Amino acid sequence: MAIPKALYSLAILVILFAVSSSQQVCNPECKAKEPFHCNDTLTFNRNGFPKNFIFGAATSAYQIEGAAHRALNGWDYYTHRYPEKVPDNSSGDLACDSYNLYKEDVALLKRMKVQAYRFSIAWSRVLPKGTGKVDENGIAYYNNLINELKANGIEPYVTIFHWDVPQTLEDEYKGFLSPRIVDDFRNYAELLFQRFGDRVKFWITLNQPFSLSTKGYGDGSYPPGRCTGCEFGGNSGTEPYKVAHHQLLAHAETVALYRAKYQKFQGGKIGTTLIGRWFTPLNATSDLDKAASRRAFAFIVGWFLDPLVYGDYPEIMKEMVGDRLPRFTPAQSDLVRGSLDFLGLNYYVTQYATDAPLPKLPSAITDPGVTLGYYRNGIPIGVQAPSFVYYPPGFRMILNHIRKNYGNPLIYITENGVADFGNLTLPDALADNGRIQNHCSHLSCLKCAIDEGSNVKGYFAWSLMDNYEFGNGYTLRFDYRNGIPIGVQAPSFVYYPPGFRMILNHIRKNYGNPLIYITENGVADLETLTLPDALADNGRIQNHCSHLSCLKCAIEGKTLLGRK
Repeated sequence: MAIPKALYSLAILVILFAVSSSQQVCNPECKAKEPFHCNDTLTFNRNGFPKNFIFGAATSAYQIEGAAHRALNGWDYYTHRYPEKVPDNSSGDLACDSYNLYKEDVALLKRMKVQAYRFSIAWSRVLPKGTGKVDENGIAYYNNLINELKANGIEPYVTIFHWDVPQTLEDEYKGFLSPRIVDDFRNYAELLFQRFGDRVKFWITLNQPFSLSTKGYGDGSYPPGRCTGCEFGGNSGTEPYKVAHHQLLAHAETVALYRAKYQKFQGGKIGTTLIGRWFTPLNATSDLDKAASRRAFAFIVGWFLDPLVYGDYPEIMKEMVGDRLPRFTPAQSDLVRGSLDFLGLNYYVTQYATDAPLPKLPSAITDPGVTLGYYRNGIPIGVQAPSFVYYPPGFRMILNHIRKNYGNPLIYITENGVADFGNLTLPDALADNGRIQNHCSHLSCLKCAIDEGSNVKGYFAWSLMDNYEFGNGYTLRFDYRNGIPIGVQAPSFVYYPPGFRMILNHIRKNYGNPLIYITENGVADLETLTLPDALADNGRIQNHCSHLSCLKCAIEGKTLLGRK
């Protein structure tokens, strides 16, 4: 797993190195150039950002840890019972095995020179039944991870919940469909404050509550797989709103608890992370499409941001959804309002919005009366990536909108990034130009938003490593095993010279460093070579040269090798 992690991080390494090392000042010219071209990454540097600005990387527990020594959560149940719901029939049972390889993860973060690491805690790893008895092995794992981060000068940003509801709570009372989850969530969060709050100074209660609400209960594409017409049952017109309401109350109760009992002496901050999506009218001159773009924002971002800032849902939602939308009591409204020390924002895309008729069957997904898309007359809004089209100027637009309409809160960009195509050649994968372009162009627009007054203090690249992607498994090139060889393709196998050094070092350290002779090493060549190419024999020269180079490294590491 170490090799895919290092490969994926190349883009982030390049960007962060450029950000920290260049002496030039960035002039991104946000208004003048779209899309942005970042051929010279040295135009980005830390001097262009505030001195206290944080650069980090982000992950989540289910996507990287693996299931070892953890009780079941909703994703385990869903992917095991319905593997066909994921394109490659995969699960997060192993993922990146970060449960065992967390020290390698931290070493990689240190090499990247990031200042912070956002990760989530698996609820069922520390509380196997969701409540009650604590699993001290799970506590020890996160203590070890946090201590390793702190020892290497890396600040932990901890997400309390990243969509992995303990399966016992789903079985007992249907998880976030029930108001019972509010107390259980608060108690789970308090356990984390008690055990880790002396070292963790940044807490994120929820990750993108919109996604759990709509994908878990609106179209059934995420666990627990509920929707109108779904096998598990459900009601797409009511359940997403209930789940969102309970998530907001769980967040608010947790923040109130932290502020009352822990914040003063632990000295931390607490907030939540929302989906950060921007919308622009498909027809820029159409009043209907302009209104549709405003409705899309209200139903996707404002659904959660309005209560957190103003204590109530957007007026357009109350008008259009009616009594299907839960209401806050006055006490709940007071509790939710202002329950943010900071706002986390996950920005990936901007979409075109156009007015659409309401369907006969109500659904939280279609209630806005909007059709969303990435194309106008067949032309994408921005740059085509494997699973979406990204448009960096929208990053600046949403930040400016929040600054102007929501009191300019302290913001951390808790996710931004892009997967790459799975059919790249090895040289193209290593060059990683697509993701370098993505990060560079978004940082350019982020710089503009900060210069215009947005109170953004940090940027976390998604992701630290190739991982299990929710809803896509390993089909996107967050995992370099998909269509990308580990090394050089030869006629009958793929060879990877660094593995030569690794096995020799392993034998030296674990088997008494015996005298070794390398009795075979080499590679066949393609039978279709022309005579000049066969005589040049560049492929086999490269093979022997690269292996001898790694062999020399192993010898210098004091492996006892016989020589002739």
